Amino acid sequence: MADIERLQQMVDKSHRIVFFGGAGVSTESGIPDFRGVDGLYRQKYPYPPETMLSHDFFEQHTAEFFDFYRDKMLCLDAQPNPAHQKLAELERAGKLTAVVTQNIDGLHQKAGSKTVYELHGSVHRNYCLKCHKMYSAEFMRDSTGVPRCDCGGVIKPDVVLYEEGLDQGTIMGAVEAIRHSDMMIVAGTSLAVYPAAGLVNYYRGKRLVLINRSPTPLDSRADLVLSGSVGEILGKIQVNQPPA
Repeated sequence: MADIERLQQMVDKSHRIVFFGGAGVSTESGIPDFRGVDGLYRQKYPYPPETMLSHDFFEQHTAEFFDFYRDKMLCLDAQPNPAHQKLAELERAGKLTAVVTQNIDGLHQKAGSKTVYELHGSVHRNYCLKCHKMYSAEFMRDSTGVPRCDCGGVIKPDVVLYEEGLDQGTIMGAVEAIRHSDMMIVAGTSLAVYPAAGLVNYYRGKRLVLINRSPTPLDSRADLVLSGSVGEILGKIQVNQPPA
């Protein structure tokens, strides 16, 4: 309980909080992660998941890529959990300036967050490689085989595959938010996926909080480390709403 009280005190004193989240934020909404006990890395497929989610595999085995993508990456029935909801509440109260996420599920926006930097893209944006027309996640879910545009081009999810680089505009926005923050909450991530995990190093403040079920390489640098459910921990934070 003392750790929760300390977290509350940090939140109360802060006005430019940035949240940096990984797969552990979404697993509480029923979306499987990659490295957990039931994660995709431990499931059996003709190829390892990291191979099937690579740029080369997309190019060379497009139909198989989409079979896997529809089966395991499109979790459109998932709903925001208390972590997503609390972050949206903190933003509305003027306490949180940005969410930086490694997740591609769009649950932060679904909960009401406005400023979200999606480092690895989003399943909700899909575009034709030929004419660049945009398509919804529902269109991709309901398609069969290789999804194609009206023009005949292949429709690709706007997600960062292995072997692809991160969007530079997204990185710059995330770095700027982190640099100007007076508190950073890092949650639900093993901090093992680079270059995304390296963005944490841009934080220079004294209120660095880590929330995760297992230790991370950053624990020794953190001002507060909490072990457990991201949703349960953030759900206990009280948010003082600004006057109307």
